[in-house]
Amino acid sequence: MDITEIESKWASEGYAVERIRKPPHLSTQPHSHPFDARVFILAGEFTLTSQGQSRVFYPGEHFDMPAGCLHSEHYGPEGALFLIGRKHHAAGV
Repeated sequence: MDITEIESKWASEGYAVERIRKPPHLSTQPHSHPFDARVFILAGEFTLTSQGQSRVFYPGEHFDMPAGCLHSEHYGPEGALFLIGRKHHAAGV
């Protein structure tokens, strides 16, 4: 499946899809998001830390993260380019 097909599939599942570029060595404080996220790494590396465990994601790898999941992010020496899908839920659902 190519990137255009992934974008189309995620959009058909209710995700707002875009490409994001993060700069080298950027780190975030622990935080959460009010949306479910799907992430597909296109270039660089992305370290995700959640529940005391860290995992590095490389091009071609992907993950899902539910809304409200506390996590931090770190981007490698080249930064990262990734596809993100965000899916918001109606209040009270």
